[in-house]
Amino acid sequence: MDKCPKCGMLLDLCVCEILDKQGVAKIRVYSTKKKFKKLVTIIEGIDKAQLESTSKELKHKLACGGTAKEGVIILQGDHKRRAAEVLKQLGYPQENIEVS
Repeated sequence: MDKCPKCGMLLDLCVCEILDKQGVAKIRVYSTKKKFKKLVTIIEGIDKAQLESTSKELKHKLACGGTAKEGVIILQGDHKRRAAEVLKQLGYPQENIEVS
């Protein structure tokens, strides 16, 4: 059986990922214009260990392109409201998600 490198418990019983999401500081979700007046949604405040997996899940659920780099997730299009809902579904606490 595989064990978690953080806590040493079996991977089936490990709750490290859930606890990491609970201890997250404020997550900020906002839209801005980039090149050629295209709208993009920016998500800041997600832990770097969770960045790639969260980005992949957001792009899949919102059916859009995007990238995750330098601690920020950039999604193509205006997805502020829906991105906040998906983050909540992924286990991030509602009170830590700030939509502006």
